[in-house]
Amino acid sequence: MVEVNGLSEVERELYERLKEVVDPEFGFSIVERGLIDEIEVKGDKAKIVYHLTVPFCPPVFALHIGREIKRKALSISGVKEVEVRVQGHIQEEEINKALKEGE
Repeated sequence: MVEVNGLSEVERELYERLKEVVDPEFGFSIVERGLIDEIEVKGDKAKIVYHLTVPFCPPVFALHIGREIKRKALSISGVKEVEVRVQGHIQEEEINKALKEGE
């Protein structure tokens, strides 16, 4: 889970935007549920790492959440490039590949 106090102003803005991303299976905010593991913004590049409620969550939901995270990150002024990764999922390699190819 991300420690909010250690975030820069831009990272904090991204964190706030990610509160709008809702898990489609359970209907709660991924931030409120503690699913964001890392937020890092350097210059115009953002990196967000997240996990899901269970390691066997349907890949379609994992991809949906990852794409929503990316969309929210790109809505931040000054952020031009975003890397989104899921961790702890039984198909994380395939999901991360799909998220990267979706750029």
